[in-house]
Amino acid sequence: MTTPWGDVDLTRFPADPRDQLRAWDAADTYLLQHLAGSGTDLSGAVVVVGDRWGALGTALTGADGCAPTLISDSYLGQRATEENLTRAGRSGARLLTTRDTPPDRVDVLLVRVPKSLALLEDQLHRLRPALHADTVVVGTGMVKEIHTSTLNLFERIIGPTRTSLAEKKARLVFSTPDLSLSPGRNPWPHRYRLPDGIGPSAGRTVVNHAGVFCAEHLDIGTRFFLQHLPRATGAARIVDLGCGNGVVGTTAALTAPDAEVLFTDESHQAVASAEATYAESCGDRPGKAVFRVGDGLAQVPAASVDLVLNNPPFHTHQATTDATAWRMFTQARAALRPGGELWVVGNRHLGYHLKLRRLFGNSELVASDPKFVVLKAVKQDRSPGRGRGGQRR
Repeated sequence: MTTPWGDVDLTRFPADPRDQLRAWDAADTYLLQHLAGSGTDLSGAVVVVGDRWGALGTALTGADGCAPTLISDSYLGQRATEENLTRAGRSGARLLTTRDTPPDRVDVLLVRVPKSLALLEDQLHRLRPALHADTVVVGTGMVKEIHTSTLNLFERIIGPTRTSLAEKKARLVFSTPDLSLSPGRNPWPHRYRLPDGIGPSAGRTVVNHAGVFCAEHLDIGTRFFLQHLPRATGAARIVDLGCGNGVVGTTAALTAPDAEVLFTDESHQAVASAEATYAESCGDRPGKAVFRVGDGLAQVPAASVDLVLNNPPFHTHQATTDATAWRMFTQARAALRPGGELWVVGNRHLGYHLKLRRLFGNSELVASDPKFVVLKAVKQDRSPGRGRGGQRR
């Protein structure tokens, strides 16, 4: 990526030579060009929110004495940022998560507009107390990511807001802090009660921090999954992979009270939500749950899990891709013991059964409706003397 402060080589995380998606876009370069062209003073307290793969943080670190604070909800995005900074030989940036206490003073606030308006609302509320009258506030995003509702959030929480002209389908948002504003309290986290007819978690409370998928209601895919989760599996170790608000793993814990349940997601907001959701329903058995922000099951020992439950995403920011699902399925197969099961819910058109057959050698349709399917794949014993599918040669 070419920047006003030199070229930088950037990759996503985990790096995959087959991945054709770049680690930056026109919104990143537009913002950097604006900062250099406008002569923005970067020597003070610079905070960057939502830098997706470290493009902004890598470019700005060391530029005109800049030592930015980078706030992100994404574990994978932060790992990419760390690697990109190291590759560029740049140091001094401070990495925080969206769950950490934000800085108490911000002179320049740069916001990469997220897909989730709720996450934008939450972060603007959390950072507003650190702003002063002269704080420079600039947002950036692709035109399709910036809507009237986006501008209204900046206007309501920060102050008077305007946008730039579009350039290469990207746009900037300029907001002037109005310290006399009373934006109200931060409405996050959000709680709701689960509906009847979905098993042991019916009527229980779900806690959702901002930015978590379907934070204001139970989505129909998860509802369908909850209706068809395995019962009486005898599993000693269960994983809610890509746990979101943790409703699937919490239901599994209620079904199998003696099992240990691992909740894992690459979103800090999601894991915080899962921990709170679990506490609402299973607070009397805290030792039976583990909550981990990370790269799926990458840190889980091989052949150590009995059951993996998964509702994989098929979007990475604005890109539609099956790469995340494929990585989750591959990790699940490695983590499962022989005879262990992966249960997946997904839209019918995504063709997950083909991927599962390729990885596991089998895929069973557990349930279906006009939109969703629940699939089960079993890890076969590939011990010596056995061939594909566990059949003796």
